[in-house]
Amino acid sequence: MPIYHYRARDRQGRTIAATIEAADLRAAARVLRDKGYYVTEIKEPGKGLQAEISLGFLERGPGLKDIAIFSRQLATMMAAGLPIVQALAILEKQTENKKFKAMLKEIRTDVEGGTAFSDALAKFPVFGRLYVNLVRAGEASGTLDTILDRLATFLEKDLELRGKIKSAMTYPTIVFVFAILVTYFLLTGIVPQFAQILTDLGSELPLLTRFLIAVSNFLRSSTLWLVVGAGVLFFAYRAFYRTERGRRVVDRVKLRVPVFGTLNKKSALARFARTLGLLLSSGVNIVEAADITKGTAGNAVVEDILEETKNTIQVGEPLHSTLLRYPEIFPPMVASMVAIGEETGALDAMLQKVADFYEREVDETVESLTAAIEPIMIIFLGGIVGMIVAGMFLPLFQIINTLSAQ
Repeated sequence: MPIYHYRARDRQGRTIAATIEAADLRAAARVLRDKGYYVTEIKEPGKGLQAEISLGFLERGPGLKDIAIFSRQLATMMAAGLPIVQALAILEKQTENKKFKAMLKEIRTDVEGGTAFSDALAKFPVFGRLYVNLVRAGEASGTLDTILDRLATFLEKDLELRGKIKSAMTYPTIVFVFAILVTYFLLTGIVPQFAQILTDLGSELPLLTRFLIAVSNFLRSSTLWLVVGAGVLFFAYRAFYRTERGRRVVDRVKLRVPVFGTLNKKSALARFARTLGLLLSSGVNIVEAADITKGTAGNAVVEDILEETKNTIQVGEPLHSTLLRYPEIFPPMVASMVAIGEETGALDAMLQKVADFYEREVDETVESLTAAIEPIMIIFLGGIVGMIVAGMFLPLFQIINTLSAQ
């Protein structure tokens, strides 16, 4: 259905400029009148050169960074005394992301119509259950600006943590891909030329040289099948990971692989502690907080433990009792600090300290990983190139030695 631009006044006399989707012009006017609006102008959608060109499939929706900036700016304006509708209108005007702008317009319209801010946010999955529940808690307690400020800080720290993990993974991935491309070029472009020369000379080839020529011939004749096979494996992995059992298997492996498993575990602990601490400090009860935290863990193994934790809390057991049963995921130090927090009534503050500790641990792990990977990758790439060069020149040296001896 076409989208019409309109201007109208509501029952309070406020001017509204927005869009409406309807079958035709009369239907749009009828819907607006039913809402109690006095319509002053309705424009038909542009046609031809006047139509707005939109490549929706190229426009990205709001990401974590957009939500963090939105939360920070909204918290600042509300703390300065601006009404939420006015603050949303300002953010709507200055937002460049078209999809996010449309979302903010709909949220503002809903809030103007009397809908709770948290309910307006709940219509959009990008905000998530954690965000919506904290906003709802802020509305109930009258501390929405404070909650939004905490949310902004939480999202900024989460962005920083994700960025560190991404940077730790990016460098070795780039070097590994580069090594594969260089190896492929040498084996399919350079080795065949040397192989032809060596074959013409008729000398007996060393084992390494014969192996390289065999690999070269295989790659030249089977590259297409290798690419297809890699694509099939990739999509098979994706399909397997979408299953409940597959996700558990893969996520368990992620926590156990050397070096990167430790990094994943520390980041999961930091996210768990930061999220649960934020929820508890914002007034969310511990059972619901554990359930929401489970949805933000990002790892099926941790999610299963948090589900068990939620169930044990409901029957009266303390939080730390479940964590103690899984020392391979939650170290004794974490369980001990949680126990102290429960005994002193300062669990939220203790969880924030745990989060700070593991975020520092992630920093140190990333730095040491980057320092260790660089020489390893250089040696790896140099070893591959050196093996290919040796395999090609070794027969030539043998021929030269044979000719010199004669």
